[in-house]
Amino acid sequence: MKSQKDIPKVILESGIEVDPLYTSDDIERTGSLENIGAPGQYPFTRGIHDLMYRKRPFTMRQYAGFGTPSETHERFLYLIENGQTGLNVAFDLPTQTGLDSDNPMATSEVGRVGMSVDTLADFEEVFKDIDLDKITVSLTINGSAIILVAMYLAMAQKYGFDIKNLRGTAQNDILKEFIGRGTWIFPVAPSVKMVVDIIEYCAKEVPKYSAVSVCGYHIRESGANPVQEMTYAFCIAKAYTDETLKRGIDIDDFASRLSFNFDIYGNFFEQIAKFRGGRRLWAKIVREQYGAKSDKSSWLRMIAGGGGGGLTKEQPENNIIRSAYYALISALSGTQTMALCSYDEAFTIPTEKAAEISLRTMQIMIHEMGICDTVDPLGGSYYIETLSNQLEDAIIKQMEEVDEDGGIVEAIASGKIQEKISRQAYKRESAIQQGDVPKVGVNIFRKEEETRTVEFHPYNKENARKQLENLDKVKTKRDSTEVEKCLAQIKTDAENNLNLMPSIIDAVKVYATVGEITQTLKDVYGEYQEPIYF
Repeated sequence: MKSQKDIPKVILESGIEVDPLYTSDDIERTGSLENIGAPGQYPFTRGIHDLMYRKRPFTMRQYAGFGTPSETHERFLYLIENGQTGLNVAFDLPTQTGLDSDNPMATSEVGRVGMSVDTLADFEEVFKDIDLDKITVSLTINGSAIILVAMYLAMAQKYGFDIKNLRGTAQNDILKEFIGRGTWIFPVAPSVKMVVDIIEYCAKEVPKYSAVSVCGYHIRESGANPVQEMTYAFCIAKAYTDETLKRGIDIDDFASRLSFNFDIYGNFFEQIAKFRGGRRLWAKIVREQYGAKSDKSSWLRMIAGGGGGGLTKEQPENNIIRSAYYALISALSGTQTMALCSYDEAFTIPTEKAAEISLRTMQIMIHEMGICDTVDPLGGSYYIETLSNQLEDAIIKQMEEVDEDGGIVEAIASGKIQEKISRQAYKRESAIQQGDVPKVGVNIFRKEEETRTVEFHPYNKENARKQLENLDKVKTKRDSTEVEKCLAQIKTDAENNLNLMPSIIDAVKVYATVGEITQTLKDVYGEYQEPIYF
């Protein structure tokens, strides 16, 4: 029999070495069984609800939206008719960066990677005949979030919904945009200020709405390892919390509506453990550091789904199998909402068929696999509990490093975080290219000649033209004097450091455009200049 020293080492992406065998001694060595607790009880290692999916399955929410609002409206109705219980709205790049469809810089991008939104009229079109009391909506928007959230609330009120009962989520995590996706508009400080404007407004006026979904997801997709994903997400959430508390709002008046968006790909057990250890750590942070009294304030409420970073262009049908594993990880991790990337997303916007396969994957797991029968079925596993303890410790250590760098806001503004993740991304990709990290169909089990049966989503120039026509009609019909008056009020409020939500809501109600409001704010705040780092 070989000794353990003859067995090849297994080191997870987070840097933790995996032992060939785990026992209860390993749990005690890395923490203790007391850390595990019971579902629905602090520190929520085993889930934030006592019965979890036995009482109610996770929400299924697919990322969707493209072209014009009318096209997206049709896709939403299709998904709802096929059993989807939540909507996750994709916006095109002009909307994300605060440009109107008729801006020259938006040419050839209108409706390309998401729905185009210029005015409140677009929101009225896409959400008509959708019961917002039954369907929760996530707005995947950041740089221009304060405008889009204002439009969503104005639309809901116009259609007769009581916004005090409105549920849903705005991504609204601008700090991760500076790290990852890059759809920032304004400098860091005013960008954070506007995030907090939304948190403050919702805490007072829309108490059931989640004003922020802190996105470790995009940080991970940018190349971060699992520990960095959780570390930077928690540091960002703390930054928003600190700024909100400065406005005199009690922690228990808003913390329960903070939510998180996390990524899933990579080692099965590492992904599950990062959520169990992370959920416990976040509970401790909110209760012990911020003094929250309500259990709900300490909940790590999350959407966790299969990440695009795990998908491959090579042998794309394999992504269907990958996504099924990602869905299982998400369920075993205790998510509240699940979304899966569709198998063709390595190439294009998902087709209806691909989106349906992802939806059916989640439905099969709920209705056929027994995944909802019992709470935290992996609880008590020597390996899972030990790994959860180790990942929690690793996240704590990296959060301390961020504090040493002057805090997450300063570290992002200076480019330090971006540099660390870029190096990590290069290291990971090099390992895949060299075959050190196995990837089926990419560096192992390849086929020299492959036929890829993926249907590309064509760019519809005609729909882009229709969007421009609709925008022109709105501008022609609206009261321009009222628009100018509202824009002037936004500028005054920005100059006086007031909460911008009320004046922006007033502006969108008179059909001021995304671009007009954005430019008004640029006149006060300026634009972000990305630091160059090597």
